[in-house]
Amino acid sequence: MTEVLIGRGALEIEEVVAVARGDASVRLADEAEAEIAASRAVVVSLADDPAPHYGISTGFGALASRHIAVEMRGRLQRSLVRSHAAGSGPEVEREVVRAMMALRLSTMATGRTGVRLETAQAYAAMLNAGITPVVHEYGSLGCSGDLAPLAHCALALMGEGTVRDADGTLRDAADALAAAGILPLELAEKEGLALINGTDGMLGMLALACRDLGLLLRTADIGAAMSVEAQLGTDAPFAADLQALRPHPGQADSAANLTALLAGSAIMASHRGPQCTRVQDAYSLRCTPQVHGAARDTVSYAESVAARELASAIDNPVVTLDGRVVSNGNFHGAPIAYVLDFLAIVAADVASICERRTDRFLDAARSHGLSPFLADDPGVDSGYMIAQYTQAAIASELKRLASPASVDSIPSSAMQEDHVSMGWSAARKLRKSIDGLGRVIAIELLTAARALDLRAPLTPGPGTAAVLSGLRRHVPGPGPDRFVSPDIEACHQYVVSGQALAAAESVVGPLR
Repeated sequence: MTEVLIGRGALEIEEVVAVARGDASVRLADEAEAEIAASRAVVVSLADDPAPHYGISTGFGALASRHIAVEMRGRLQRSLVRSHAAGSGPEVEREVVRAMMALRLSTMATGRTGVRLETAQAYAAMLNAGITPVVHEYGSLGCSGDLAPLAHCALALMGEGTVRDADGTLRDAADALAAAGILPLELAEKEGLALINGTDGMLGMLALACRDLGLLLRTADIGAAMSVEAQLGTDAPFAADLQALRPHPGQADSAANLTALLAGSAIMASHRGPQCTRVQDAYSLRCTPQVHGAARDTVSYAESVAARELASAIDNPVVTLDGRVVSNGNFHGAPIAYVLDFLAIVAADVASICERRTDRFLDAARSHGLSPFLADDPGVDSGYMIAQYTQAAIASELKRLASPASVDSIPSSAMQEDHVSMGWSAARKLRKSIDGLGRVIAIELLTAARALDLRAPLTPGPGTAAVLSGLRRHVPGPGPDRFVSPDIEACHQYVVSGQALAAAESVVGPLR
């Protein structure tokens, strides 16, 4: 996807990801330009109205009772952006800022914000030039939307503040705009407010999170299949007729993936006969579809919330379809904040069951004939003992990050904004959770791969064998202890890059 058309309809999650991560360019649809012009005419018609109109002829927030004279309204908009660009702390990732900008442009394209066409076009030009405003970790309460992060973006559009250019170099915004041939904007009535009043930061991170979790949950199925296989477990509980007795769609998908990945395994076949006396596997093996499936269903729900928000026009006040300018509360981030927190629970629980499967490999009493800690020479070698410590530490951190941000609220703006969503905070911690989940899955895959090698001469199924073979191009097989951290990092990249999933799907077809 090299170009995303903005304003023909609601953006899709994959389009947001394409702009954020793939540097896809953006272009305003003709119909969007017409809507922007029509709503701007409404704002212009109210500019000289003696009656107060919030964001056009009044102050903001708790200062909304002050009438602003016509000659002061340009200053009003500039002052709004400058004062609200109050972020602090580390820089936010480039992909998050680009997602946020694409979503703010999408709202402008609805024609419900009242901005000028040249303002929307300048925002698009900044995205296409690869200019990324510096946005900071702290500053948003998630109401009215992500004010401080969006204000840093608007400030750059005015030629103020700092940005990173397409090469990642830190520059003054004015210099970067000039180099790209973009004129700094002189904001007009309503525009400062329209540029900063939205849920775009938290929504952008939700879109990215849904994309990441989709990959990680399918890869978690791969790691689980390798664990079931190498621990001489059974695939009988994954049968389709058993899943149909509890018809959660995610559960059925996960079970189908496990069945496909384990098909044709000589290791599985080696203990299918009457000589096998194990009645049932531990929960961490047997209940994989139930946990991984519930995680999938939660992501599906989060995607439905994201889809509704992507179809929304978030601003306050908003220009209605019949030409009124009306204050509203649609900027409140609660719908997004709740699902961001829900996804953090998902990440923590999937990591938890992954860690439990991994731990079983390392205990000689539960690993069914494997050496303690999968060590080459137990006692001299420690094998993957401490890799599991790392995995456990991450899993424990994810449990702490699962504590919801959205249950908190802190009043601001002299009690005018007396209930806030904390959605930005929920999104920031979810990003940490997703990073941790990828690492936990990688350590399970790394451990299961060594265990599969140790089951030789028995061979794994074609699907898991392909994943094992792909991993061995980056990480050597069993042997005496070596520096483990680089192996973990290499496996982590194998997971999050999608290579592990691609290896499996090259044999068994698309996983669900």
